[in-house]
Amino acid sequence: MATPVPLLKDELDIVIPTIRNLDFLEQWRPYLSPYHLIIVQDGDPNKVIKVPEGYDYELYNRNDINRILGPKASCISFKDSACRCFGFMMSKKKYIFTIDDDCWVAKDPQGKDINAMEQHITNLLTPSTPLFFNTLYDPYRKGADFVRGYPFSMREGVPTAISHGLWLNVPDYDAPTQLVKPAERNTRFVDMVMTIPKGTLFPMCGMNLAFERTLIGPAMYFGLMGDGQPIGRYDDMWAGWCCKVICDHLGYGVKTGLPYIHHSKASNPFVNLKKEYKGIFWQEEIIPFFQQVQLSKESVTVEQCYIELSKLVREGLNGVDPYFTKLADAMVTWIEAWTEINSKRPN
Repeated sequence: MATPVPLLKDELDIVIPTIRNLDFLEQWRPYLSPYHLIIVQDGDPNKVIKVPEGYDYELYNRNDINRILGPKASCISFKDSACRCFGFMMSKKKYIFTIDDDCWVAKDPQGKDINAMEQHITNLLTPSTPLFFNTLYDPYRKGADFVRGYPFSMREGVPTAISHGLWLNVPDYDAPTQLVKPAERNTRFVDMVMTIPKGTLFPMCGMNLAFERTLIGPAMYFGLMGDGQPIGRYDDMWAGWCCKVICDHLGYGVKTGLPYIHHSKASNPFVNLKKEYKGIFWQEEIIPFFQQVQLSKESVTVEQCYIELSKLVREGLNGVDPYFTKLADAMVTWIEAWTEINSKRPN
């Protein structure tokens, strides 16, 4: 019997940011080894990162980022997992799955390993329903359908740009919540996928995330965070807010829920608080800003939307802190670098 070809084998890259050896990939071998990896090494570029044998991969460190992007390398964060977006830029594939190096294969309530990759692909290849909520959640799942009263004119759905997975064991909490609930672990497995409604923002986590690069890739910029910046740990959320506004504008969908991964270790809440504390205050103004953002009808591509959004960020958030002017500049630099890299590739 012929071995089945993995779904989207030649159309999907796996992007991993890391500062350590990737031993965690041994457990993921049955699911991830057929795919190409793009590893973005953070921190000291002279440190040797070991990757388990049998994986096809390319590895970039800070020296590579500076060499490839030149002056535009300033838009890629340093000493922060936001460096992963350089991998998004270097990918030539239609789809991206990104995962953190402290994430393991989770088990469902029956004790069976969860193939996160397969579920993400299923989410991305089926439509989303952001315009009208289906009370049975994702109507495209096996055994589900649209409920009575769901408009037939909307049952085609829209293309799914982002699949946002969840985590068992260590929850994705902010530092204050970590401090008051240091031993809390998520053991609830909810067998559900849902579309986030149009006009609704969400806190996107980058540790278990997939997206269609050709639909939303230019907006999947994880901000300017980490070393030298006044904020960290808001990189994925920044990308999520920007992407959701643009998906709503262009008519794309975002799904959240399955698949689960096992998040193996909690980061230090005191270190996290130092990185997050400005963001904890700023988010109370950033989120209302994104809630009221209206992109113009002239912005019909992701790139155009993102450039317009950078201008709105400059105008609307500079009063919160001058950092946001710097971030708006980085957003423009990111798009310029993305466009330059992709323009050199054959169609």
